[in-house]
Amino acid sequence: MTELKQFTRAEITEADRKLTRVIIHDKVYDVTPFLNEHPGGEEVLLDHKSVDASEDFDDVGHSADAQELMKKYMIGEIVVSERTNSAPKKGWTTGQNKTNQQKVEGPPILFYMIVGGFLSFLIAAWYFKLGA
Repeated sequence: MTELKQFTRAEITEADRKLTRVIIHDKVYDVTPFLNEHPGGEEVLLDHKSVDASEDFDDVGHSADAQELMKKYMIGEIVVSERTNSAPKKGWTTGQNKTNQQKVEGPPILFYMIVGGFLSFLIAAWYFKLGA
């Protein structure tokens, strides 16, 4: 396992102004490439630039998919002496655990097309029978 790059909080604050880095649970993320894709808008990320966004991140209740996506943007962690050791809040998230999700299935679209066609045929036959 490769060791993560260690950052001080000052390094994050003083980083290139073009970079958008956030700290969540002592991990450092460069979310610059994600700004335009963030569902809450880039302003949310820019408001948390160079600061610890752990509490706000947890309060929003990000889905399991969002938490998985974070791994892509993680570039390091805060040095041991400056860590808050805040653990992610347990509880509510917007996404369900994938093991608890059930696939809901119904009849295929072809079924509805056949039923619709048959009903159309019956209506047309009834209409022309009355008109004749």
